[in-house]
Amino acid sequence: MKVLDKATSIVGRKGGAEANFTVSGKKTGTQSGTIAIKGNMFMARTNKAMVWFNGKTQWSYLKMTNEVNISTPNEAKRMSMNPYTFMSMYKKGYNLSMTTSGGNYIVHMTAQNRQRSVQEAYITISKGSYKPSVVKMRQGNDWTTISITNFKAKNQPNSKFSFNQKDFPKADVIDLR
Repeated sequence: MKVLDKATSIVGRKGGAEANFTVSGKKTGTQSGTIAIKGNMFMARTNKAMVWFNGKTQWSYLKMTNEVNISTPNEAKRMSMNPYTFMSMYKKGYNLSMTTSGGNYIVHMTAQNRQRSVQEAYITISKGSYKPSVVKMRQGNDWTTISITNFKAKNQPNSKFSFNQKDFPKADVIDLR
């Protein structure tokens, strides 16, 4: 808990942060991109899509179809798009254990409730900087791995985390809420 608390204080700094990521899994394939975060808000960008989440609503823009889907994502969806979702998840409903490997802590989270969308997760956190470098999570029998690099503190405006129709005037907006 103390290691995750310390990582949360660094990742969850008031002004925000940004990083590069690579996500790989059975359902997603492998995608790389950038993410900006601030609290529970995020904006992720890959070469195929952009996703904004303002803490309640998520907008997903797919370049190939020029469509924006609006939704209210569950915990698993948020975590698969925002590797820093663990910052609030670990505080309740999970049993925690930890091992060390080289210069890293490896925190293992297992859900106390079988209905949780994320049943199990491993979070690799640097011993020196307390920055997470890998988040590996299991949904059902499928594992998704998110590798995080170039994490840095950077102030982010709240407007960055909401879709702006003016930036995509020809996009087809589909409300799935």
